[in-house]
Amino acid sequence: MDETEFWELVDASREAAEGDPEEQADLLVDRLLQLDPEMVLDFARHFEARYNRAYTWDLWGAAWVLLDGASDDAFDFFRCWLIGQGREVYEGAVHDPDSLADLLDDFDEELDGDGEDLGYAADEAYEQLTGVVAPDLGIPPAASEPAATPVDFENERVLAERYPKLWARFRE
Repeated sequence: MDETEFWELVDASREAAEGDPEEQADLLVDRLLQLDPEMVLDFARHFEARYNRAYTWDLWGAAWVLLDGASDDAFDFFRCWLIGQGREVYEGAVHDPDSLADLLDDFDEELDGDGEDLGYAADEAYEQLTGVVAPDLGIPPAASEPAATPVDFENERVLAERYPKLWARFRE
């Protein structure tokens, strides 16, 4: 599976789910079940690589603004949700987290921002196809700390200055 095929699966499941992350995860599992197990592992590698790439302080700060706070787990689930938003939103956010203010049409912190189930879709599909737990993906492990410079999440002034568009749209 190449990167284009990966994003096509993500996009197709998001569009069919009409933005509901839980429904998107269910639809993604259904689509992955139509593939052979090696393709599912390829999908998992693509997903995990993007999940690890999004482990940055800047993106965590953006999640903090959008979600009005984001614990370790909430940021993990946010990164899964972000991948589920598709290539344009994902790449834009990784490059410039404040651009999420322009890239997101709507954002409901009760529904959006939590893609935990998306993070398990490939594992679930692989296990259903093979009857065994997915093997190690053979990619480098995630960093122990987010990349770049830490953000003071508790300082609203810092957040407003660092994420002016997100702050203006979602916090003011």
